[in-house]
Amino acid sequence: MGLKKGDGLLGTTKIRRKDMEKKYDVVALGELLIDFTENGLISQGNPLMEANPGVAPCNVLAMLNKLGKKTAFIGKVGRDQFGTMLKTVVEESGTDVTNLMMDDEVHTTLAFVHTFPDGDREFSFYRNPGADMMLTEDEVDTEFLKKGKVFHFGTLSMTHEGVRKATKKALKAAKEAGMLISFDPNLRPPLWKSLEDARVQVAYGLGQCDVLKISDNEIQWFTGEEDFDAGIARLREQYQIPLILLSMGRDGSRAYYKDLKVDAAPFLQESTIETTGAGDTFGGSCLHYILKYGLDKLDEEKLKEMLTFANAAASIVTTRKGALRVMPEVEEVESFIQSRK
Repeated sequence: MGLKKGDGLLGTTKIRRKDMEKKYDVVALGELLIDFTENGLISQGNPLMEANPGVAPCNVLAMLNKLGKKTAFIGKVGRDQFGTMLKTVVEESGTDVTNLMMDDEVHTTLAFVHTFPDGDREFSFYRNPGADMMLTEDEVDTEFLKKGKVFHFGTLSMTHEGVRKATKKALKAAKEAGMLISFDPNLRPPLWKSLEDARVQVAYGLGQCDVLKISDNEIQWFTGEEDFDAGIARLREQYQIPLILLSMGRDGSRAYYKDLKVDAAPFLQESTIETTGAGDTFGGSCLHYILKYGLDKLDEEKLKEMLTFANAAASIVTTRKGALRVMPEVEEVESFIQSRK
């Protein structure tokens, strides 16, 4: 299957032609919130909840920062203790927060994460409203946005009308500027009025992106196909997405590109404690390789290299709490890969 998407947005030439005037490798827009994760019990037997920075887009950017890329974030938090904390942590990770707005009236969104014995998670959100969903069209600086080579977004900035308009304004500007479009649905059912609403917005994102990162359960939910290949085939036929990256948890990952299907084995660890941020680490690592090689210059060897590194980086993150603050260094990932050969 050939590259059909993007009106010339896909190639190394398009990404690099204006590199001299592009300040950022990746600009992301989306949610920024606090994840309260379980961290043992206090003496009375009650669970101790630890406040961690939680947010898919900034996790992606944090991994890219570790890989030497320059990143920026567009979003909104409350002008409260958690919002101040998030702004500081994201900035300390190396991401530009010039366009992180602070809301004087609505508090920062909170999520409580229950982790099961196998590392999988269940979320409860306090977000109706939450500051991240209050971002408006007027607060999206399109001239700033155009300083990036890649625009990355998900669906949590599309759950409500106001922030949805802001996201679509940013996306329109990014496409007009010739930016590569990266999309991760990151489905969180509790945040939607209905799963049908979620389906509509996921479909919109699929129709806009050049690179799709999607999980095994998301592809099954969206297409109704239990078989991953069948589900991906439906997406490729309908949306003509040049590169689809499928994360399969304990079963590794897979890339679909042109007529290639490339698999990479997982790096399973007994020391895994939770999977928060693993998919974002994987996605950020993949964007690094796409920027390195160019979307039209990938082949089986490069895809295998990309997936292997991304799987290894994601595996390391599963052994730590706090995702954004604990992304692995390049040398650590490479050493980990070598140790498994």
